Amino acid sequence: MFPSFCVCLSADIISTVEFNQTGELLATGDKGGRVVIFQREPESKNEPCCQGEYNVYSTFQSHEPEFDYLKSLEIEEKINKIRWLPQQNAAHFLLSTNDKTIKLWKVSERDKRPEGYNLKDEEGRMKDLSTVTSLQGSSTAVLRITKLCHVSPHRTFLLNAFIEVPVLKPMDLMVEVSPRRIFANAHTYHVNSISVNSDCETYMSADDLRINLWHLAITDRSFSILCPLRISDGNIVDIKPANMEELTEVITAAEFHPHHCNLFVYSSSKGTLRLCDMRASALCDKHSKLFEEPEDPNNRSFFSEIISSISDVKFSHSGRYLLTRDYLTVKVWDLNMENKPIETYQVHDYLRSKLCSLYENDCIFDKFECAWNGTDRLRGIRNGLTERLGIYEPLSFFSLRELTAKPWEVWIINSISENLFLFHLGAERPNQALQCYSKPRAVLKPRRVCTGGKRRKDDISVDSLDFTKKILHTAWHPAQNIIAIAATNNLYIFQDKVNSEVH
Repeated sequence: MFPSFCVCLSADIISTVEFNQTGELLATGDKGGRVVIFQREPESKNEPCCQGEYNVYSTFQSHEPEFDYLKSLEIEEKINKIRWLPQQNAAHFLLSTNDKTIKLWKVSERDKRPEGYNLKDEEGRMKDLSTVTSLQGSSTAVLRITKLCHVSPHRTFLLNAFIEVPVLKPMDLMVEVSPRRIFANAHTYHVNSISVNSDCETYMSADDLRINLWHLAITDRSFSILCPLRISDGNIVDIKPANMEELTEVITAAEFHPHHCNLFVYSSSKGTLRLCDMRASALCDKHSKLFEEPEDPNNRSFFSEIISSISDVKFSHSGRYLLTRDYLTVKVWDLNMENKPIETYQVHDYLRSKLCSLYENDCIFDKFECAWNGTDRLRGIRNGLTERLGIYEPLSFFSLRELTAKPWEVWIINSISENLFLFHLGAERPNQALQCYSKPRAVLKPRRVCTGGKRRKDDISVDSLDFTKKILHTAWHPAQNIIAIAATNNLYIFQDKVNSEVH
């Protein structure tokens, strides 16, 4: 059983979740600057109940708190984003960033160690050369040497000895994590996105007013491919108004196209998407396409600008579609149609009546993520199938648009609470929800959120929802129906139970 209560330290709260390209590794970052990597256990016929579970693989401190003395500004160690690089050899590489500094980490395994050094002992200390004697009886490979030793200017003698040839011997598996590059001093504002390019040589980082292009091998400079600031030295495009009070929008997210290294998209706080082509210009101050849905004047309110801000944008794996998340909706855009999205999903429309309360407690400014599943299947017929996205809602809700009658089961890592959260499926009724209890491999059960009128036994009133409990971060396995979500300092793994029984 898990404890019913536990103190959750702020430094332990998970701030990002990311699968690698194969789904075998899962990385999480927290507010304390730590990165924890989980590895999926190989499937075993002898222990079917444990197949495919994720266990801790490595933990390391990625960032430390810093202080900018020029600006008298504290720089938090919180990990904002983690992105895996495509694997090229036995080692894995990942990028992690806090508000200002991006680091490239190498994660490798070592299961052998060299033994048989001639000039060092087992602890690494230098040996006395006079102790290097004949090793003819040793089982290790040896070489005989003859050396002319000078004892003094007038005395020399020949030393006949044998030296060992160092050999590699098995040892317990050790996971080594080492920093390979540090990319710093390029962002004035807080970094909100990093995205690895399909050329596997470059990546971009975005803050509120700038997008920079980096080469993975160059740390002392970056290329400003987008900078909503004014034109300045070095041909950097800069459309920042002279008066900062006239600033009307900021960059909220950015991502490279999965196949075309020249294309990238970024979203803004005005609810717009801009697709840019680096072939047209080295400085992408002019977009190639603008995706924007006209606002309905009847729905205009004081909160319209806040809830229309796009918090996350993702390309589909095919590169044909874009998935965006704002506060209340999820939208799917076709790259060939700019005037409106091809699909719009009301994630939790019942919160429209609670926007005043959400504004007062600042929950209306929460940033939620979205994710595609590995197949990019956009929609199904009748039963509401959309094998696509994991969307996070405030109030402990997780909305999943892969709507089938198949049960889902949950794995719990580092659970601290008796109750988990509400798992929202929204099949034919968009307010259908699932209650999950803190038992590993528990099967989710449906519940419904109601806004008024008669309530059934298991219904939940929107007035009873706790705004402080929310799920902000998600990742979907690239090949299977496995979802990782983070709630405070807990990591939960959901798997399609039918598929897990087939394997």
